[in-house]
Amino acid sequence: MIDQGKQNVLGVEVSAVDYDSAVDKVMQAAREQRSLAVTALAVHGVMTGVQDKAHGARLNSFDLVTPDGQPVRWALNLLYHAQLADRVYGPDLTLKVLAASAAEGLPVYFYGSTQETLDRLAAKLHERFGDLKIAGMEPSKFRPARDGEPEEIAARIRSSGARVVMVGLGCPRQEVFVYAMKHLVDAPMLAVGAAFDYHAGGLKNPPPWMQRYALEWLWRLGLEPKRLWRRYILLNPNYLARLGAQKTRLWRAAPPPPATEPLQHFAV
Repeated sequence: MIDQGKQNVLGVEVSAVDYDSAVDKVMQAAREQRSLAVTALAVHGVMTGVQDKAHGARLNSFDLVTPDGQPVRWALNLLYHAQLADRVYGPDLTLKVLAASAAEGLPVYFYGSTQETLDRLAAKLHERFGDLKIAGMEPSKFRPARDGEPEEIAARIRSSGARVVMVGLGCPRQEVFVYAMKHLVDAPMLAVGAAFDYHAGGLKNPPPWMQRYALEWLWRLGLEPKRLWRRYILLNPNYLARLGAQKTRLWRAAPPPPATEPLQHFAV
């Protein structure tokens, strides 16, 4: 297992870990019934923290931030000689944690997406992991939380007996949700992006060669050009320019001040 701790990538603290180490951390927290805030960041996720200092502070409070995208893995290898052979991709991390949870009989709760997607996801997961215990599934409301609603959601998760919580709300909503909820739920909470859609069959993964050479963004752009063109056409060059400046020490990527106050209002 590789675990070199958190490293500064453009001011966002990213964990230099491999799949084995990431799954081990999640499962340890699940066994011990303790909170663990986890997310997997690609370039877009890192840049949300760069451009929004308050969000960057929230990201840096997470216990585990895996290098979801190949360019984020490259940054860890380039800046800190992490020697990571592969990224830790959110959808794949999801499957590995679900496999481990099924093997140990630990129930899993799914929060986010739509009821239709969750129904398809449950069927697919039962086919793939016959022993997986689904403690509950709750679709997103796609609106700001009402007063007292976070506590109600946390109570439902706790009463379900869930030992692992998967959150699929998209970046950065899912990280905001996990940050706000982590002190209310004694279980690892994983922000897993589009994993629900991928594993429910709603989205098709790009070919392995595109993933290996960091061209997944091109695949996603082709599928959703109107929604994603700004993310990839503008953010990717910005990321590379900042990374070059950090490597050559032309720019000091200082982390934002620590987040000290919990969020009062966020999207559910």
